[in-house]
Amino acid sequence: MPRPTAENPSMPLAGGEEIFPVVEPGGLVIGQMTRSYAHSGAGLLHPVIHLHILNRLGQLYLQRRSLEKDLLPGYWDTAVGGHVSYGESVREALFREAEEELRFHDFNPIPLDSYVFEGIREKELVHVFACVGDFHPQPDGVEVIAGRFWDMQEIEDNLGKSVLTPNFEGEFVRIRKILESLL
Repeated sequence: MPRPTAENPSMPLAGGEEIFPVVEPGGLVIGQMTRSYAHSGAGLLHPVIHLHILNRLGQLYLQRRSLEKDLLPGYWDTAVGGHVSYGESVREALFREAEEELRFHDFNPIPLDSYVFEGIREKELVHVFACVGDFHPQPDGVEVIAGRFWDMQEIEDNLGKSVLTPNFEGEFVRIRKILESLL
Protein backbone atom coordinates (compact mmCIF):
# COMPACT_ATOMS: atom_id res chain seq x y z
CA MET A 1 0.00 0.00 0.00
CA PRO A 2 1.45 3.41 -0.90
CA ARG A 3 2.32 5.76 1.93
CA PRO A 4 0.29 8.97 2.27
CA THR A 5 1.72 12.19 0.87
CA ALA A 6 0.92 15.87 1.41
CA GLU A 7 -0.99 15.87 -1.88
CA ASN A 8 -2.90 12.68 -1.08
CA PRO A 9 -3.00 12.09 2.69
CA SER A 10 -5.37 9.12 2.72
CA MET A 11 -5.33 6.95 -0.37
CA PRO A 12 -8.39 4.72 -0.79
CA LEU A 13 -7.97 1.25 -2.19
CA ALA A 14 -8.97 0.43 -5.75
CA GLY A 15 -12.59 -0.11 -4.67
CA GLY A 16 -12.68 3.29 -2.99
CA GLU A 17 -12.55 1.80 0.50
CA GLU A 18 -11.30 4.07 3.26
CA ILE A 19 -8.03 3.37 5.05
CA PHE A 20 -7.78 3.85 8.81
CA PRO A 21 -4.68 3.99 10.98
CA VAL A 22 -4.04 1.24 13.51
CA VAL A 23 -2.97 2.90 16.76
CA GLU A 24 -1.67 2.07 20.20
CA PRO A 25 -3.79 3.23 23.19
CA GLY A 26 -1.66 6.40 23.41
CA GLY A 27 -2.47 7.27 19.78
CA LEU A 28 0.83 6.26 18.13
CA VAL A 29 0.16 5.03 14.58
CA ILE A 30 1.59 1.54 14.07
CA GLY A 31 -0.13 0.42 10.87
CA GLN A 32 -3.11 0.76 8.58
CA MET A 33 -6.23 -1.21 7.68
CA THR A 34 -9.33 -0.96 5.55
CA ARG A 35 -12.67 0.22 6.93
CA SER A 36 -14.18 -3.22 6.43
CA TYR A 37 -11.35 -4.88 8.35
CA ALA A 38 -11.67 -2.32 11.18
CA HIS A 39 -15.36 -3.27 11.48
CA SER A 40 -14.84 -7.03 11.15
CA GLY A 41 -14.30 -7.71 14.82
CA ALA A 42 -10.54 -8.05 14.37
CA GLY A 43 -9.95 -6.01 17.53
CA LEU A 44 -7.41 -3.57 16.08
CA LEU A 45 -7.60 -0.13 17.67
CA HIS A 46 -8.35 2.83 15.37
CA PRO A 47 -9.00 6.50 16.19
CA VAL A 48 -12.34 8.30 16.00
CA ILE A 49 -13.56 11.75 16.99
CA HIS A 50 -16.67 12.86 18.87
CA LEU A 51 -17.84 16.47 19.13
CA HIS A 52 -20.43 17.57 21.68
CA ILE A 53 -22.16 20.85 20.84
CA LEU A 54 -23.61 22.81 23.77
CA ASN A 55 -25.74 25.92 23.58
CA ARG A 56 -25.80 28.70 26.18
CA LEU A 57 -28.96 27.19 27.74
CA GLY A 58 -27.01 24.08 28.73
CA GLN A 59 -28.62 21.90 26.08
CA LEU A 60 -26.71 19.29 24.12
CA TYR A 61 -27.15 18.86 20.37
CA LEU A 62 -27.70 15.27 19.23
CA GLN A 63 -27.88 13.89 15.72
CA ARG A 64 -30.30 11.24 14.52
CA ARG A 65 -28.44 8.57 12.57
CA SER A 66 -29.56 7.72 9.06
CA LEU A 67 -31.96 4.82 8.67
CA GLU A 68 -29.45 3.45 6.13
CA LYS A 69 -26.66 3.00 8.69
CA ASP A 70 -25.53 -0.59 9.24
CA LEU A 71 -25.17 0.03 12.98
CA LEU A 72 -27.96 1.53 15.10
CA PRO A 73 -30.00 3.20 12.34
CA GLY A 74 -32.36 5.90 13.58
CA TYR A 75 -30.79 6.16 17.02
CA TRP A 76 -29.80 9.52 18.51
CA ASP A 77 -26.06 10.01 18.90
CA THR A 78 -23.23 12.45 19.59
CA ALA A 79 -23.53 15.64 17.49
CA VAL A 80 -20.52 14.68 15.34
CA GLY A 81 -18.71 11.38 15.20
CA GLY A 82 -16.41 9.85 12.67
CA HIS A 83 -13.24 8.01 11.84
CA VAL A 84 -9.79 9.49 11.46
CA SER A 85 -8.40 8.57 8.04
CA TYR A 86 -4.87 7.25 7.56
CA GLY A 87 -2.52 10.23 7.24
CA GLU A 88 -5.02 12.67 8.77
CA SER A 89 -4.65 14.35 12.16
CA VAL A 90 -7.35 14.09 14.82
CA ARG A 91 -8.05 17.83 14.47
CA GLU A 92 -8.35 17.57 10.67
CA ALA A 93 -10.80 14.67 11.07
CA LEU A 94 -12.83 16.66 13.63
CA PHE A 95 -13.35 19.61 11.28
CA ARG A 96 -13.91 17.38 8.22
CA GLU A 97 -16.58 15.30 9.96
CA ALA A 98 -18.30 18.39 11.42
CA GLU A 99 -18.52 19.90 7.93
CA GLU A 100 -19.68 16.66 6.28
CA GLU A 101 -22.36 15.76 8.82
CA LEU A 102 -23.68 19.16 9.97
CA ARG A 103 -22.19 21.79 7.63
CA PHE A 104 -20.60 23.00 10.86
CA HIS A 105 -17.22 24.70 10.67
CA ASP A 106 -16.94 27.88 12.75
CA PHE A 107 -16.20 26.55 16.25
CA ASN A 108 -13.40 26.31 18.79
CA PRO A 109 -13.02 22.68 19.93
CA ILE A 110 -12.16 22.01 23.56
CA PRO A 111 -10.49 18.61 24.13
CA LEU A 112 -12.25 16.73 26.95
CA ASP A 113 -11.12 13.12 27.05
CA SER A 114 -9.71 10.13 25.20
CA TYR A 115 -10.64 6.55 25.96
CA VAL A 116 -10.85 3.10 24.38
CA PHE A 117 -14.32 1.88 23.40
CA GLU A 118 -14.76 -1.73 22.38
CA GLY A 119 -17.97 -2.80 20.66
CA ILE A 120 -18.99 -6.04 19.01
CA ARG A 121 -17.48 -5.12 15.65
CA GLU A 122 -14.77 -2.58 16.38
CA LYS A 123 -12.31 -1.16 18.88
CA GLU A 124 -11.90 2.61 18.88
CA LEU A 125 -9.64 5.19 20.47
CA VAL A 126 -12.24 7.93 21.00
CA HIS A 127 -11.04 11.55 21.08
CA VAL A 128 -13.78 13.64 22.72
CA PHE A 129 -14.22 17.38 22.10
CA ALA A 130 -16.88 19.96 22.95
CA CYS A 131 -17.79 23.47 21.90
CA VAL A 132 -20.16 26.02 23.42
CA GLY A 133 -22.02 28.77 21.61
CA ASP A 134 -25.06 29.93 19.69
CA PHE A 135 -24.82 27.32 16.93
CA HIS A 136 -27.27 26.23 14.24
CA PRO A 137 -26.01 22.91 12.82
CA GLN A 138 -27.58 21.75 9.56
CA PRO A 139 -27.79 17.94 9.17
CA ASP A 140 -26.63 16.72 5.77
CA GLY A 141 -29.76 14.58 5.26
CA VAL A 142 -27.71 11.54 4.26
CA GLU A 143 -25.64 10.37 7.23
CA VAL A 144 -27.57 12.55 9.66
CA ILE A 145 -31.33 12.77 9.07
CA ALA A 146 -32.18 15.15 11.91
CA GLY A 147 -30.71 16.97 14.86
CA ARG A 148 -31.83 19.06 17.79
CA PHE A 149 -30.79 20.36 21.19
CA TRP A 150 -31.81 18.21 24.18
CA ASP A 151 -32.09 19.21 27.84
CA MET A 152 -29.76 17.18 30.07
CA GLN A 153 -32.76 15.78 31.96
CA GLU A 154 -34.36 14.64 28.69
CA ILE A 155 -31.17 12.74 27.89
CA GLU A 156 -31.15 11.21 31.39
CA ASP A 157 -34.79 10.16 30.95
CA ASN A 158 -33.94 8.31 27.70
CA LEU A 159 -30.89 6.40 28.94
CA GLY A 160 -31.35 2.65 28.52
CA LYS A 161 -34.51 2.97 26.40
CA SER A 162 -33.02 2.15 22.95
CA VAL A 163 -33.35 5.77 21.87
CA LEU A 164 -29.70 6.78 22.24
CA THR A 165 -26.69 4.81 20.99
CA PRO A 166 -24.98 2.74 23.70
CA ASN A 167 -21.68 4.48 22.93
CA PHE A 168 -23.28 7.90 23.44
CA GLU A 169 -24.94 6.78 26.66
CA GLY A 170 -21.65 5.57 28.14
CA GLU A 171 -19.81 8.68 27.05
CA PHE A 172 -22.54 11.00 28.35
CA VAL A 173 -22.38 9.44 31.80
CA ARG A 174 -18.58 9.71 31.67
CA ILE A 175 -18.40 13.41 30.67
CA ARG A 176 -21.68 15.05 31.72
CA LYS A 177 -20.12 16.95 34.64
CA ILE A 178 -17.30 18.15 32.39
CA LEU A 179 -19.83 19.39 29.81
CA GLU A 180 -21.80 21.24 32.46
CA SER A 181 -18.61 22.85 33.79
CA LEU A 182 -18.12 24.53 30.39
CA LEU A 183 -21.25 26.64 30.84
